[in-house]
Amino acid sequence: MAINVKLLAQICEIPGTSGFEHDVRNFVKKELKGVVDEMYTDHMGNLIALKKGQSNKKRVMAAAHMDEIGFMVTHIDDKGFIRFHTIGGFDPKTLTAQRVIVHGKKNLVGVMGAKPIHVMTPEERAKVPQIKDYFIDLGLPKAEVDKLVGIGDPITRERALIEMGNNVNVKSLDNRVSVFILIEVLKELKKEKIPFDFYGVFTVQEEVGLRGALVAGHHINPDFSFGLDTTIANDTPGAPAHEMITELGKGTAIKVMDASVICDVRMVEYMKQVATKKKIKYQLEILTAGGTDTAGMQKMAKNGTIAGAVSIPTRNIHQVIEMCDKDDIRGSIDLLKESVKNLDTFKWDHK
Repeated sequence: MAINVKLLAQICEIPGTSGFEHDVRNFVKKELKGVVDEMYTDHMGNLIALKKGQSNKKRVMAAAHMDEIGFMVTHIDDKGFIRFHTIGGFDPKTLTAQRVIVHGKKNLVGVMGAKPIHVMTPEERAKVPQIKDYFIDLGLPKAEVDKLVGIGDPITRERALIEMGNNVNVKSLDNRVSVFILIEVLKELKKEKIPFDFYGVFTVQEEVGLRGALVAGHHINPDFSFGLDTTIANDTPGAPAHEMITELGKGTAIKVMDASVICDVRMVEYMKQVATKKKIKYQLEILTAGGTDTAGMQKMAKNGTIAGAVSIPTRNIHQVIEMCDKDDIRGSIDLLKESVKNLDTFKWDHK
C-alpha cells in the first residue's frame, strides 16, 4: 500500500520548533476530527487523541513529537542582521548556504550568512565552523527588521519535500514522519476493534529534553508504550557495517536500546513476533547516542510501562535533506497498527 506523500509533505513543511508547535497541533487536530473518540490538549501543549478499546483496564500510549530543531532570535545588530540561539542539536557546518524563515509579525525568508572564504585567513579556513560564526540576513534595513522581528521569535529552516527514487527528502522528517505515521494509524484503526484504550499523543519539546512525553507519560500512565521517532541510517560511503545502525529500504526498525532507554525485552520480542506474523520487513536498532520519547514514557509512567519503539531509518538526520524510504514508512505504520491490535495475544509475564 502506498503512502500519502502529499499529506506527509504538508506535515513536514509546517513550522514548529520546540515550544512553538501550535501550527502543527492545529493541523493534526483537523486531520483527526471525527476519527478518534476523544481529543484534547494538555497544559504543556501535547495533543492527546484517544481511540477506545474493548477494555479500559489497560492503557496503550504511542508518542510522536511535533517539534523540529530550529533557532530563536537573540539579537538584532545596528545593520539589521540577526543573531540566534539554537533549539535542538545542530552540526554547525550544515548551516552554510541555507535559507531560513523568521517567524515575526509576518514570516520573513532569511539566509544564513558567514564570513566569505575569500577574506578568511589560512587559520580561519582550517577551523571547524561554530554556531557563533553565523548570522541571519533578511535583506532589510534595521528599521524594517525592528518593526517585524523581536527577541524570542522562532526561526525554522526552509526546504520543501521532493521524491527521490523510492525515497522522500525534506527538512524535519525528524519527527514529522512519525506524526504522519501516528495520524495514519489512528485513521486506519477507526473502524477496527482494539483490545485496550489507545492514546495517540503528539508531544512537544522532545528536541530539548523529551519534555512533553515526560508530562504525558505521567498523566496517561500507560501499561504499554511505543515511541515513534527517526533513527540513524548510516548506510553511506565510508561507514563500516557495525556503525550503520539501520539501512534505508531494509524495513522499519524495532528499537532495542538507545542512550536514553533500554526497551523492555518482552516488548521487543512481541514486536518481532508481530512483524514476522504479519510479514512486515524489519531490522533491529541499537543507537548508542541520542534518545526519544520512549524514555520519557518509561521514566514517568506511575505504575511502570512496558516500553518499546518503532524507529524509522533516516539518512542525514538534523539536516534539511533528511531522507526516508517510502516502504519503510509504510512498514512503520503497519507495525504500530498491528502491535496495538494484538496486545492481548501475548503472554506478558516476567521471565
